[in-house]
Order: sequence, then structure tokens, then C-alpha cells
Amino acid sequence: MGAGDPFDFVGEDGGDVGVICIHGFTGSPYEMRYLGTALARTGATVRGILLPGHGTSVEDLARTRWEDWAGAVEREIDAMSKRCRRVALVGQSLGGLLALNAAARRPELAAVASLAAPLWLDGLVGHVARWLTGPSGGWIQRIPKLGGSDVRDRQARAENPGYPAIPVRAIGELLAFMPVVEAVLPQIAAPVLVLHGRRDHTAPVGCAARIIACSIHARARHSRILERSFHLLAIDVERDLVAAEVIAFVRRYAVTPAGVAGAPGDSSCVM
Repeated sequence: MGAGDPFDFVGEDGGDVGVICIHGFTGSPYEMRYLGTALARTGATVRGILLPGHGTSVEDLARTRWEDWAGAVEREIDAMSKRCRRVALVGQSLGGLLALNAAARRPELAAVASLAAPLWLDGLVGHVARWLTGPSGGWIQRIPKLGGSDVRDRQARAENPGYPAIPVRAIGELLAFMPVVEAVLPQIAAPVLVLHGRRDHTAPVGCAARIIACSIHARARHSRILERSFHLLAIDVERDLVAAEVIAFVRRYAVTPAGVAGAPGDSSCVM
């Protein structure tokens, strides 16, 4: 099995709880394997998926649309629902957007955790993204990912098998997907956990507060800002803290029978 391959860990709880882990834009299941392994140790069945256009070539990613990514997550939920009684989603970056989007459309989900999901891009990253996808940058097809992934941990950054370049057309799909997700956040009923790194260079830290504020109908809302991490939280320097937060969240809302844990609208925010 390669570092970037999908993973599937069968839990010891008899299929009671299933967790789907969704990686980020231009990334791979490697980004979620450490967290997925930690979740599996608790007895959950854990599936780390590979999104369309990823794990093959930059050209393949350029040919995908955000609907392809969202459709893949829907199919994984259907498959996991046949294996487990309760299903939770955990997504990083684009994966977080996809998890939130699915939760807005699937009220039966037990819980949804978003790690560093970008509702918008600002600063230099945002300016470059908008320029590249506009008429002035139309002649550019891809840009190199200089310096590698937005990860503070040097070993994790070196080992991450994500794409070395980003197709401009796919950036346009990501930008188009962001407002779609923001618009459906009030439809989420499942408990929501939002984690974000204070030093994130990709997704503005303010996105975390916006997700919490818009998820007004979620049965519970929790968020935490991690002070030392960059963008890819699940493999960065505070990955053990991330794993502990996600495990506690899944235990509270997916393992505990519905209606026992958490009051409607419960919110514990550390911003």
C-alpha cells in the first residue's frame, strides 16, 4: 500500500460507527491516515477516500468538477451506511467543505468535523487564485506548488505525496464550490466540530468562526483554534491534539445514542 492510497480500517465495535475521512485539494488519503488510524483504535470503522482527479495526474484533476468531488462523498456515505448504523464525516481543507456540504444534504449523519475548510481565500493566495482564474490569467494552465504543502512539520511536508502543481481550472472549481457550501451551512442538523490553525497560510482563520456562525441549526457546535499549526492540521505539529479533539467529538455524538449527548444549539467556541 502506498502512502497516498485509500485506507479502510474495520472497527471492533461490530460496525456500529463508521467515519469517512476526506483529504484536501491536490492531496491524498495520506493527509488523513494518521487521524484515521487513531479513530480506528477506538473501535470505529474508518474509510479514507481518494477524491476524483487525485492520486493520478494533475491533468486528471484539471478535468474534474466540484460536483465530481461531492458525488464521490455521497457514494461513500451510501456505502458506509450499509456497513455501520451511524456515520460521521471528517474532512480537511476541501475535504472539510465536502463534509459540510454533505451534512447539509444528509440529516441522518451523526456528526461532521471540518479541519481548516476555506470559505474564501484572501491575501496573496486569494489574489493569485482570482487572477489565475480570470481573463488575465487564462493562458496559464498550472502553477507549481512552491515549498510543498502548507505544513509546519518538515517530515510530514516531505513525505506528503500530493501533487507538485495545481491546475488552474481546478482552482476555479474550488472557488466556485466555496459559496455553494456557505449557502447550505444553515441546513446542517448534525453536530459540527471546526478546527483551524492560527498560522494557516491557505485558508483564513476567520473561516472557522463563519462556519460556526452559519451552522445555526446544528444540534451542537464546537470549535477550536490551534496556535502552532499551519493548514494541514491532521498531519501537522498538533496532530495528536487534532486526533484527540476529533475522537472525543465522534465518541460524544456518534458513539452515544442520538438524543443523549449535547443540547440543540450547544456551542463551545475557543476562537
